[in-house]
Amino acid sequence: MGLYRLIAIETYCNPGEPSSAGVRARPLPGQGLPADIKVECSRKVREEHPIGTVFVVKAQLTDREGGAMFLYSSWQWPCEVVSRKEAEARISRGELQ
Repeated sequence: MGLYRLIAIETYCNPGEPSSAGVRARPLPGQGLPADIKVECSRKVREEHPIGTVFVVKAQLTDREGGAMFLYSSWQWPCEVVSRKEAEARISRGELQ
C-alpha cells in the first residue's frame, strides 16, 4: 500500500473495542491520518509505558487482505519515546507526516 514513514503515535486504553489488547495506539493529529485508525506495533512496548506515552515509529498504511486500513510497524523495530510537545513540534516542522 504505502511507503514506510516516521509517524508519532500515542497509547490509550481500549475499553469496549473488539480487541484482546488492553492498550492500543493511534496517530497524533496533523499527520494526514484519521484519528481513529489503529496502529499495529509492539505490544510489549505499549504495555511497558504509561497510557498516553508518545512514540515515533516507522510505519505504513496497509490493510489485511481487504480488511480495515491500519498502520503497521513491526514489533521488532525500534521506537523512540518522545514528549507530546516534541512530537507536535516535529509534526509542525514536517518531519513526521
